[in-house]
Amino acid sequence: MTETTQPAGATGATDAASATGGADAAGQDAAARQPRDLVAEVAAGFEELYGAAPAGVWAAPGRVNLIGEYTDFNEGFVLPLALPHTAVAAVSPRTDGVLRLHSADIDAPLVELRLDELRPLSDGGWAAYPAGVVWALRQAGHTAVTGADLHLASTVPTGAGLSSSAALEVVTALALDELFELNLSGPQLARLAQRAENDFVGVPCGIMDQMASACATEGHLLHLDCRDLAVRQVPFDLAAEGLVLLVVDTRVQHALGDGAYAERRAGCEEGARLLGVPFLRDLPYAELPDALEKLADEKVRRYVRHVVGDDHRVERVIGLLDAGEVRAIGPVLTEGHHSLRDDLRISCPELDLAVATANRAGALGARMTGGGFGGSALVLVEEAAAPAVTEAILTAFAGASFTAPRIFPAVAAKGARRVR
Repeated sequence: MTETTQPAGATGATDAASATGGADAAGQDAAARQPRDLVAEVAAGFEELYGAAPAGVWAAPGRVNLIGEYTDFNEGFVLPLALPHTAVAAVSPRTDGVLRLHSADIDAPLVELRLDELRPLSDGGWAAYPAGVVWALRQAGHTAVTGADLHLASTVPTGAGLSSSAALEVVTALALDELFELNLSGPQLARLAQRAENDFVGVPCGIMDQMASACATEGHLLHLDCRDLAVRQVPFDLAAEGLVLLVVDTRVQHALGDGAYAERRAGCEEGARLLGVPFLRDLPYAELPDALEKLADEKVRRYVRHVVGDDHRVERVIGLLDAGEVRAIGPVLTEGHHSLRDDLRISCPELDLAVATANRAGALGARMTGGGFGGSALVLVEEAAAPAVTEAILTAFAGASFTAPRIFPAVAAKGARRVR
């Protein structure tokens, strides 16, 4: 990647999303800003930066995953919901082969790139995410994309396991799709955004994050089959049930580009190879005990147990929701956390404390969510008990001398869309 200017402090793929998300230059939480204010702010910032109003403004959300972790790249099942927190992009097309990028969330100059010089895995900092989307579009034959000016901001907390990078990729993909009249579907945009992260940035993520950002609908969970991208929108109105789903952002930064995620993916692929199935999704849950006995490698055995078990937990949660037994999903969430902690081993002391404290304080269930090694936990709780559970978690973190977590309700919001 060739740049005329590089954001100060940008060090590559791991830092890229952080540079355009969680906090602005003054340290203020971007997540605290109202989405409608952010749209106006980004549009005005674009005009000030580029000297003309943008052709449009688009938004794409972050997500939380209710259940089904590390199952997406195993072609299994996941159950995420979109958050109200979004990446917002004001964009205009160009015809001269130039891509100009700017983030309102960091104090750094404009990044200017030439499309014919974009190279995967270059040290592009935060700009690698939108630049990777342009690269992926053109690699897929969409040479009608001839350049663009973008000005971006985000309210998705970064490093929190809430898919700030996918929101940035999807909002870029949607804007370019509409501006250059590519007529791509939501799943097609998600695939291209995933390719940007896999092949351009270098993070071997599955498809869940991009699909949730591109295809989720308000008031629903997205039941996604990661093999064929078949989706079912599952109603998820917790308020009507007197329930709240809390996100506990531990503020422990996770970094999926550091090799731990890739190591677990490789272990899952090795498990599938040893068991003679294309992907772990193809191993029936009823056959799991016998399959585990065939695996001599203790680490691979743990990974297989988690993935096949979590696919089964997705099915159990769907069955309970379909039966109207929303409260009964709580223990399944906690069971999922124990698997992530003990089999996949991607939790951390802060996540474990949040889950254990929430459950002791009366939550119906809790688990970590996302890629792990930090990030966020989910807590399902009666609405009346939410303040007490929140206070218990804050008190526990203070007692352990941990950084105070950010706690907020997760409400199933809209997927990617044009907002101006």
